[in-house]
Order: sequence, then structure tokens, then C-alpha cells
Amino acid sequence: MGDWGYLAAALAIGFLGSSHCIGMCGGIAGALGMAIPGQKTAWGQLVSYSAGRLGSYTLMGALAGALGAAALPALTPLRLAAGIMLIAMALYIAGIWRGLVWLEKGGAYLWRYLQPLSARLLPVQSAPQALALGGLWGWLPCGLVYSALAFALAQGSSSGAALAMLAFGLGTVPAMFATGAAAARVRGFVQRPAVRLLFAGAILLFGCWTIWGALGHGSHGDHGSAPAAEAVEEHHHHHH
Repeated sequence: MGDWGYLAAALAIGFLGSSHCIGMCGGIAGALGMAIPGQKTAWGQLVSYSAGRLGSYTLMGALAGALGAAALPALTPLRLAAGIMLIAMALYIAGIWRGLVWLEKGGAYLWRYLQPLSARLLPVQSAPQALALGGLWGWLPCGLVYSALAFALAQGSSSGAALAMLAFGLGTVPAMFATGAAAARVRGFVQRPAVRLLFAGAILLFGCWTIWGALGHGSHGDHGSAPAAEAVEEHHHHHH
């Protein structure tokens, strides 16, 4: 079934990055989880919201992949751009360089048109509402999503990019499901400088690996990269 390494990497990018971003995007999941005061977490709504978000990421990947394949038959520039984006994301998470903020400002123009639509869907009282909100929320300007999209684009095909974005989206799900007290604990954990540097280091490795492959070193070695990507994920899980 081809090279699974990039899917493992996309999953890990989503997992490592979203745990850090839980403060930003976790709020919406928390709001869904506590839609009605005193009531248990509305899991149906949370699942619907996540499904909507995964759908929008997959669509984004498919569109970007199709455009990328049509515009740039040579994958090298795309792969280099993806590697640079991942390194920028790692520096952003480590708090070293906040250049991705400029990219988020660009995305904010698109969000200006979508935001009134999302406001109409709040407060969420049904699963279809949560699904629609998740679909819109996937387009929220976010450096992590843009980095993943660059990584997905570098796969060079519509289906490859869609799969990479789906894997990335699945990686973000655990952070979204951490609501209430669990979210506070996760937030406390990921805000430790050592943990942030570990996450940043892992994403930095994916960026370097992508650039290494783009320069022609990974044409035969890509298949061997899957265990490396999984090893980073495994290493992270042991830290929990």
C-alpha cells in the first residue's frame, strides 16, 4: 500500500502539535463538552464536531493536493516548502520564532467570512449542529494546520494529500477529547518547557526528514522512515 511513513508522521504532527495548541482550540471542545451546566459531557456532539473537522481537513488536503499536482509536476519544491513549514512550526512551539503568526493573519481574512456562520451555530444543542461547526472550525487560521497542509501537499497527489490531512486530523482528536479537568491537566503538562521542547524537537525532525527526502536522499529510504515516525510517537506516549 505504498509508503506509510508519511501517514505516521502526519498523525504524530497532529498529536504533538495539537497537545500544545489545546489552549487555543481546546476551548471549543470544552464548550461542547459543557454545553449544559451540570450535565455530563455531550459525547455525541463532541464526536460530531470532530467528524466535521476531520471532513474539512480531508477536503482541504484533497483540494490542495489536486492543485499542487497540477501546478507543480516536480515534487522537490513542495517537499522543501513542507520541511521549512514544519521547522517553522517547531520553532513556534518552542517559543523561539513566531513567524507563523503572519501566516495565521493571512488565514484570518478567510475566517472573517466564516466566523459569522459559526456564531449562528452556537450554543450547540444537537449533533448535526456540532458536525457543521466542526466543518467550519477546520478552516480556522492555525499555523499547525497550515504546516500539516504543506506536508500533505508534498505527497504530490490529491489522494495522498487527503490521506495525510485525515491522519493529521486523527492525531489532533485526543487533545480535543480532553475536556474539563482532563484538559486542565493536559494543558499543565504540555506547558512545561521540557515537554514543549520535546514536541518541538519531534516536529523539527519531521521537517528535516522531509527536506532530506526532497534533496533526493530519501527516494529509497522513505519506507524505512515509518518506524522512525512511529518511534517518536511511541517515545511521546511513554512521557504520559
